[in-house]
Amino acid sequence: MQIKINEVLRSYIEPLTESEYTSLERSILAEGCRDALVLWQDVLVDGHNRYQICQQHGIPFKVIENTAFRNLEDVKLWMIDNNLGRRSISDYQRGVLALRKKEIVAARAAELVAQAAAEDAAIAPPEDGSGVKQPSMALSREDIARAARLSSATISQIEKIQKTAAPELVEAVRSGTISINAAATVASLPEADQVAAVAGGKKLLQQAAKEIREQRAASRPPKEPKEPKEASGYQGYGAPSEVDQLREENAVLREKNAALLEQITSLQKRLSELADAN
Repeated sequence: MQIKINEVLRSYIEPLTESEYTSLERSILAEGCRDALVLWQDVLVDGHNRYQICQQHGIPFKVIENTAFRNLEDVKLWMIDNNLGRRSISDYQRGVLALRKKEIVAARAAELVAQAAAEDAAIAPPEDGSGVKQPSMALSREDIARAARLSSATISQIEKIQKTAAPELVEAVRSGTISINAAATVASLPEADQVAAVAGGKKLLQQAAKEIREQRAASRPPKEPKEPKEASGYQGYGAPSEVDQLREENAVLREKNAALLEQITSLQKRLSELADAN
């Protein structure tokens, strides 16, 4: 069988770094190609790097065809889920893949809405459009966060980076030079300032993020002093209830927890890289 390469699929998943590719090549040269390549008919879906290495060194490999794929979107969704199951990808990569999944599912949901509307109109066209129902397959932000094993706040930050970050800043967060949290903050700057911050290196990026946070904190209106609770427990109409206070504290703790989780994940990734290098 002549295996075909679809450039869209080959570039759909973020490529390996030079060190990762070298490590994979060393493994295949020593142990052979243990995992079969996955095909959609004769198009390569999974295993582009293994295929390239095997072709270059004349190493035999196995292939399996996934017959469940109906179209290119099915293939992309499989690729996304397959890579989300891997531990080696970064949090940013996880978020990007999960957001791509959201786009595909949303597009399919829109198609179903249009199809349902056309079918309803053919039977009895509703005057107010009440016959069109939203599909239940649409993914919420919480669904996306669970798929990526990230917090909803981190998914929001990745969305902001994708929409407003300069290419240089995106590359910085992809390479781990700057955290997702800090990159989302720096992404609020004009593009020229983002590029200048990236050019200044890691310390300047961190400093820029810190200054933006400080400016935001300074611009917030001061909080009004809370009225003391009465002995009877009556809060008054203007005073925040104990539930409101707890919710506010909970939101602050969640934000701190998300930042700590991001730091822990980064450290774990670094430890894993050091272990692999040894």
